[in-house]
Amino acid sequence: MQLLSAEELAQLSPAEEAGFPSPIPTQVVASDEYFPQPQSAEQKEVEARLVAMADRLAARQGLTRRRFFQTAAGMAASFVAMNQVYGPLFEASEAEAATPELAQQRAEALAGQLVFDAHTHFLRDDTRLMGFVAMREAVGRAGWNRQIGDRPQTIDDLKYANYVKEIFLDSDTKVALLTNAPSEVPADWFLTQDQVFETRARVNREAGARRMLAHYTITPGYPGWMEGIDKAIEIYKPDSWKGYTIGDNTHKDLSRHPWRLDDEKLVYPAYEKFAKAGIRNVCIHKGLFAPSVEKQFPDLRPYVDVSDVGKAAKDWPQLNFIIYHSGYRHVGGSPAEAMREWEETGRISWVSDLADIPAKYGVGNVYGDLGQLFAFSTVVQPRLAAALMGTLVKGLGADHVVWGTDAVWTGSPQWQIEGLRRLEIPEDMQRQHGFAPLGPAAGPVKTAIFGGNSLRLYRFEKHAALATDRFAALKAEYERRGAGRSNLRYGYVRKPA
Repeated sequence: MQLLSAEELAQLSPAEEAGFPSPIPTQVVASDEYFPQPQSAEQKEVEARLVAMADRLAARQGLTRRRFFQTAAGMAASFVAMNQVYGPLFEASEAEAATPELAQQRAEALAGQLVFDAHTHFLRDDTRLMGFVAMREAVGRAGWNRQIGDRPQTIDDLKYANYVKEIFLDSDTKVALLTNAPSEVPADWFLTQDQVFETRARVNREAGARRMLAHYTITPGYPGWMEGIDKAIEIYKPDSWKGYTIGDNTHKDLSRHPWRLDDEKLVYPAYEKFAKAGIRNVCIHKGLFAPSVEKQFPDLRPYVDVSDVGKAAKDWPQLNFIIYHSGYRHVGGSPAEAMREWEETGRISWVSDLADIPAKYGVGNVYGDLGQLFAFSTVVQPRLAAALMGTLVKGLGADHVVWGTDAVWTGSPQWQIEGLRRLEIPEDMQRQHGFAPLGPAAGPVKTAIFGGNSLRLYRFEKHAALATDRFAALKAEYERRGAGRSNLRYGYVRKPA
């Protein structure tokens, strides 16, 4: 089932076929949940500058453009082009792009950084959600896994294999948290609850270390949902909980069970079970509900902002409330609308409201996740990305912002990792809004966001084993063979006018 109309779909192309395969996206890629914005004039200019730079530097380095884009120098070139169009927001120079040794030296120096991606997805074998499906069969042919080779791939092989490849081989991610999404239609859950925990076991078994954590998805109001929590505690032993207060986010038109975090009668008994079991992290999908979406589904509007977070956090100090997407409203809408709101008011719906909660409620157990809001603001309005980061760090604290990418919808998360490593809040924004600088890639702020905060939240110990497990060896071999990132994204892009 798709939310876009046939008329809208006719204006789109699959991103993995039509998208420009640069290290960072040069236009918005959407699932079938919302209609993507067309490529902006600035994005077109970034793409044109990047093509010209890549062709010149690739020829000098004896590479094709596609191969150049798979290198550290190609990644640097992308951020150089961004700076040329949007201003000096990213730490990148043409010297780095032009000198493979310099770019590779920087990449290798940061490759060991502990990146804990607390927000990742893939889909079940029998999914009907075709807007999310990777429309390619190149994983086996790419040769990254000798066990796959050239044999025919099933959808399940492609889903799981591609997820592992793009998360653990094509990026510096060391640990991933697998998350899920429920639906009123049982067939349209991203994964079944069993599949989530089977995947956690499989990844950790194949890696020989604790590389994956997993949510149990709660569905307040659904028949038997409290009994499901009891089963989860006894059998699945989840690392954390995941919920969608919107109810059914996949089929908003069918959502019959929206709920609020501060509903004492409905969800507080579940919190009591969480606290008693010692599984303290409650991850909640919020935001991604632009004004255009609100017009379609006005009845869901009271459930998607962060107005219910403060009271719940104050009433349950023994739990941690990790707000996915940090409540960012405008994914699915116009990024320019969010930028205009910021420039006119110095606030961003509903991220600023989330950042206000610690001071307003006197709590220290509210966290902001960067899934989607960082990816889409970075590629469309990088000054907005800087404003979002400044707002969250100032309000929640650098120790309460957690790294998440929502991959693999946006392809390998390496471009997002590089985006945060290189991003700095402009000095004029620091002065006007009292934002502290984010600092260097391996500095205390970014180190905390990339991994330190999630390590603490999930009581993750013995992570030194990640440097010597089977995934580390597989990645080293993969890089020696020089296969490189696909630089693909999955979903839809607008066709040229």
